[in-house]
Amino acid sequence: MTSELRKSAPLLDAYLSYFEAGRLPFTIPGHKQKAHRLDAGLGALVDADVPLYGGLDEIKLTQGTLRKAEELAASFWGADYARFSTGGSTHANQAIVMALGKPGDKIAVTRTAHRSILSALVLAGLEPIWLIPEIDLVTGIPTGIPVSELERALTQNPIALLLTEPGYLGTISELPALITRAHEHSVPVIIDAAWGGHFGFHESIPKHALQLGADALITSAHKALPGYSASALLLAQGNLLNLARIEQSFETTHTTSPAGAPLASIDACRALLQTRGHELIDRLLSNVTNFKSAVQSNFKDSIFLDETHFPIGRFDPVKIILRANVLGLSGVDVEQQLQKSNIRVEMADQDTVVFLATLADDSDDFKYLESALVPILKVLQGPIRETQISLSWSIEPIAGISTRDAYFADSEFVSAVDAVGRISADLIAPYPPGVAVLAPGEIITKQIVNGLAATKKAGVRIAYASDSTLATYRVIK
Repeated sequence: MTSELRKSAPLLDAYLSYFEAGRLPFTIPGHKQKAHRLDAGLGALVDADVPLYGGLDEIKLTQGTLRKAEELAASFWGADYARFSTGGSTHANQAIVMALGKPGDKIAVTRTAHRSILSALVLAGLEPIWLIPEIDLVTGIPTGIPVSELERALTQNPIALLLTEPGYLGTISELPALITRAHEHSVPVIIDAAWGGHFGFHESIPKHALQLGADALITSAHKALPGYSASALLLAQGNLLNLARIEQSFETTHTTSPAGAPLASIDACRALLQTRGHELIDRLLSNVTNFKSAVQSNFKDSIFLDETHFPIGRFDPVKIILRANVLGLSGVDVEQQLQKSNIRVEMADQDTVVFLATLADDSDDFKYLESALVPILKVLQGPIRETQISLSWSIEPIAGISTRDAYFADSEFVSAVDAVGRISADLIAPYPPGVAVLAPGEIITKQIVNGLAATKKAGVRIAYASDSTLATYRVIK
């Protein structure tokens, strides 16, 4: 098996070499790359699975293959430290949060954080100081955390600042100002950049967080980059962070039997960016621009979000966000119609459809999407609708008890009507994007109950609630 990338990607080379060597394993995994002997379908599923231990390296890790790959990643992103995770950005977020302080310490956190951050707060016993994003009233989109929100949080002496950049819809806070202000108080800045793995390697794309001076960067290799599902990187600087403790936290929360394919794919994505990143991002930008222009030419009003809607440098130009409300239609209806053409979208709600474009897409993919999308939009088009700010962006949380105390407290189920005024035992979030409307320990309001019911009725999945029907809520006794 040949691959140009393997020359500069030690884990990818180790993965391919495993099959070329024709080894006879008497180790885990139990399928031993021979499950096809038992069943063809099972074999097709698992026979390309190679472990790290006894696969990409010897059982005792004597070759140091993973360490070499992680050192290459640290150098490429300009970090002191890098680790590869097979548990996604979820694991990397949990590892970094657990390394920051001790139970009871406070951390300034964007309210648009992924649910993995909330679970990390429970695990670490840290108390969030929620930062509320600014909302663009024209588009209804959160544009980022203002410096004034950080100033408010700094009066409560947080041990760290944790932001999600870019946000799910491609917007970016004014990071240089936030990082500078945090560092003036010796507060480390951690950026969950799960959707920004392509940042920093093209002049038309925003810089990545470490280039801007942040102390840690978490990113997925399987979202904007062509990596294996649940593959992610944790990158950190050692000036304001304890790298030994991050290592301890990473190992504490990671599997002891990591699969080789996700690890190799992270290494390969790094090598791909390092050798061809500018060229591939250039092609992606061209494809996205041409697609948006071709679809837009059929309509009068501006139907896609783009850089002109936001301050310079604060929007990811490869994001494709359709403003369904401008066309007077439902994003969920668009999603359902596209599925008939075997097209899946990243996210759809009443006012928005998100199409994820990556380095793996070519011009033919965009042309097919255009040919399917335009007729659907023309048929469903109606009178323009005012922007409705998504529940995920509009709720300002009201704390009842700590997140950790709520997680471990005795609970009971009550009707949705009776839940108003009670303290939630559940994390509840529309998914995607997985941004919490309710977190454990927060007070349930009438706005939340009615908003979640309306969001569910509009066809959006409501995740993580103990009662997915929302007829009842799990609350603290």
